[in-house]
Amino acid sequence: MIDISVKDLVKSFDEDENLLDGISFDVQSGQRVGLLGKNGAGKTTLFKILTGEMDYNSGEIAFAQGKKVGLISQIPVYPAEFTVNDVLRAAFSSLDKIKARMRQLEKTMTEHTPKEVLSEYDALTSRFEAGGGYEIDTETDKICNGLMISQTQREQLFSSLSGGEKTRVNLARLLLEKTDILLLDEPTNHLDMHAVEWLEEYISRFKGTVLTISHDRYFLDRVVNRIIEISNGKAEFYSGNYSFYVQEKQARFELQLKQYEKEQAKLSQLGFTLERMKGWGINNRTLYRRAMSIQHRMDRIEKTDKPKTEKTMRARFAERDFFGDEVLSVKGLGKAFDGRTLFHDVDLQVAGGERIALLGDNGTGKTTFLKVLLGEEAGAGKIKFGPTVKWAYLPQIIHFEHPERTLLDTMLYEKNCTVQTARDRLGAYLFEGEDVFKTVSSLSGGEQSRLRLCMLMDEKINLLILDEPTNYLDLASREWVEDALEEYEGALLFVSHDRYFVDKFATRIWELENQTIRDFPCGYEKYRSIKAFEAMQAVAPTKEKREKKEKPKPSGGSKAIEKKIKSLEREIEKQETMVAAYDEKIAAASADYQELARLMEEKQAEEEKLTGMMDEWEALSLQLEEGV
Repeated sequence: MIDISVKDLVKSFDEDENLLDGISFDVQSGQRVGLLGKNGAGKTTLFKILTGEMDYNSGEIAFAQGKKVGLISQIPVYPAEFTVNDVLRAAFSSLDKIKARMRQLEKTMTEHTPKEVLSEYDALTSRFEAGGGYEIDTETDKICNGLMISQTQREQLFSSLSGGEKTRVNLARLLLEKTDILLLDEPTNHLDMHAVEWLEEYISRFKGTVLTISHDRYFLDRVVNRIIEISNGKAEFYSGNYSFYVQEKQARFELQLKQYEKEQAKLSQLGFTLERMKGWGINNRTLYRRAMSIQHRMDRIEKTDKPKTEKTMRARFAERDFFGDEVLSVKGLGKAFDGRTLFHDVDLQVAGGERIALLGDNGTGKTTFLKVLLGEEAGAGKIKFGPTVKWAYLPQIIHFEHPERTLLDTMLYEKNCTVQTARDRLGAYLFEGEDVFKTVSSLSGGEQSRLRLCMLMDEKINLLILDEPTNYLDLASREWVEDALEEYEGALLFVSHDRYFVDKFATRIWELENQTIRDFPCGYEKYRSIKAFEAMQAVAPTKEKREKKEKPKPSGGSKAIEKKIKSLEREIEKQETMVAAYDEKIAAASADYQELARLMEEKQAEEEKLTGMMDEWEALSLQLEEGV
């Protein structure tokens, strides 16, 4: 069954150019589709068209009849007086209307109970129950807990929340609406890793259809089973997740290039023969006719377009030599404000060439920790940089003192270089031609990040500190940054919720939790395995002795009991061997958190079986001792 159908959709903001140029695609019921494309390709525009927020020039759009569509946009808007609870409650507006009508009927039924009133009340009760009316509070609490929306926060004004908090609340509202078709526009923006993983798990159990715009490559790998890429107003399709898309796109490029080169070689050969025949055929009709035949043949050859390669940044960090063993040392570092302690008594060292990811939930103080390190905020403790260390910092929120300046002027004033040097450096970061005359204020968030990186990379540094460096960047821009960092050999300290980025670069993990920093001397996947194992250990039930239930005594007296005990002993021995075997499997799976979690669950289940056998053995032994 088709849930979403788009045929020949055209949308233009400029008479001379279509942003969406005849896009057609179908989304089947239950599919999870990732919508990819560069910033400005038209992804969000397509979503707004699908939800009726924006008109389109031509084409057809259809949703499966009776299916409810829900959209989470990047910028949610609600009345100024709305609290978080009001936003969440908006998900149940239809149920609230039913409930209000039920209350009216109940008042009527206290006075008299005509048949038609009873009939209406019965129908409304059924609709209320079917819609989950009696589970509203339970479902709200479950989703709020998963997205870490506290009871205190639920009482606050929605307008007072941060961008990340608004994203979580709006997402919770959409999930509570129990829509059949989810349209998610960058749903992981501003979510910390715990919330993202919870969302991934929720979507994996969601029975409806999902169409999502996302630059989160981990999220795309775990959630989607199909990719639609928008490029130059057209759509191209890939039947798999993000990893499949990357491989398939490269394979298609190579195939198209091979076909193009083959055609060009054939055309070149025919062209050479054609020119010779034309020369010889000036006074020879036979040769002239042969030349025309070759020309017709060339015209009939289907021409393959030459595949275009994406422009890449010619970027490389200018590095400063590092001498010594220690880049950075902190002792007793702490920070508190407004009576709240973010972290205390932190002792850490950074050596040359290390790549450290600072992880933690939103609000734990990761950005503040970086600012304390760099002296932008005061804090307790001692901070010591190596004598040859020169650091550079890319903040989460990019700020330019003179946003009214052009890109070219910004480079000239701040880097004190020539016009040609400024153009060359900007060109290396894909600011070419007339782009250099744009004002900084007119740039997107991703473009501003790229400009700041351009300015940073010109400085000779050996310690690079980044706060959410991939925020607001499309996939191509993220890959450009990653390519530049791969060649960088200095020390790297960064905060990021981009798990793909963390996994690619981190050789060490610092986790800010419970007002301290825990040091994991390993990469991201090993860190996840450790955390998964610890979580399983924490929730594993303590082996309390279960209440012995009185079981029916086996017929046949003591001999029957003895026989049963011996049989149980053999089963217990086998079960103990099975349980013990899991320890080896768990140790072997330490690098795979998903497999580790599965094995821990299986081991727990088998241990519970063993406990049940032991309880039965004990009960039978007691019976035998007491004399049946």
